[in-house]
Amino acid sequence: MATAKKSSHRSTSRSPSKKSSGRKYSEKAQSKVGKVMREYKSGKLKSGRGGKVKSRKQAIAIGISEARRSGAKVPRKKAA
Repeated sequence: MATAKKSSHRSTSRSPSKKSSGRKYSEKAQSKVGKVMREYKSGKLKSGRGGKVKSRKQAIAIGISEARRSGAKVPRKKAA
C-alpha cells in the first residue's frame, strides 16, 4: 500500500486576514479623496450638474477623478 505524503505548505510572507488589492495610490491621491469624503459627509459635495452627491461610491469616484486631473499617481481606469 502506497501512502500519499501530504504537503503542508504554508505561506509565511503575509497573514491571511490582510488582503491587498494591489492598487497603488499616491499620498496626493489619498488626501484628495479624503478631502472629498469630508465634503460628502458634511453634505456639501455636489456632482458636475450641481446636485447633491448621495452615494459613497460616487463620492470616491469624484475624488479619484480630481486626483487624476491634478496629476496624482492613480491606477488606470478599467476598460469597459
